[in-house]
Amino acid sequence: MKPQTIIWISGATEGIGAGMARNVPYADARVVNLSRRQHPELETVRFDLTEPSTWAAVSQHFEHELERFQGHRAIFIHNAHFASDPGFAGEMDLDLFRTDVTANMEAPLVLADAFLRACRPGYEAGLAIMTSASARVPMEGLALYCASKAALEQWVRVVRRERKARGSGPWVVAVRPGFVDTPSTRVAAEMSAQDYPAAPALKAAFEAGQVLDPDRAARDIWAALPPDPDTSILLFGDTPDGV
Repeated sequence: MKPQTIIWISGATEGIGAGMARNVPYADARVVNLSRRQHPELETVRFDLTEPSTWAAVSQHFEHELERFQGHRAIFIHNAHFASDPGFAGEMDLDLFRTDVTANMEAPLVLADAFLRACRPGYEAGLAIMTSASARVPMEGLALYCASKAALEQWVRVVRRERKARGSGPWVVAVRPGFVDTPSTRVAAEMSAQDYPAAPALKAAFEAGQVLDPDRAARDIWAALPPDPDTSILLFGDTPDGV
């Protein structure tokens, strides 16, 4: 019997992405990891956020799997993120800055658009994009990160309204998962306060246990999907003081 649910999760090899993969609430789900690395257990489509030439592999997989899909639901969770070193605008390495723009602003929009194009009528389809409180909270040393998350949330707001106006197509939502214990947040907590002023506050939050376990965060997110039709952003957790 063919799976009735197909779920793509970008960056399912660690952090929130791994938590989302471990806690999929559909027993019949076929879960596909989209990542640079092969997942030890999951089917994987290899691609790199920083290399536009690899994005077509993801688009083609969406199209191939959904062209004749006869199941109940298809969901794309865009979670992957290219973690560059924090730094003040105008002071970062120029090549790294350009790579960051490509990976964290261009890639998510290209992949999200590819998923929308691949979906067909006849089954539930949904797109969830992981963002952050940084979309609304100015964080010194993370100007580009903040801008990318704000851009993604605004894209979601507009596209949700477009889908509603058309009366068709996937549900679309942005997800602020809260402060989750991931490899990237642990690295950020140890950064120099000179380059990333919020680092001491992040470190203090870890020491105080004010972080979310990735599995708990994932279960909360899954429980909120699909979102209410008028909801553009799902909010979870709190931002530590000083961040």
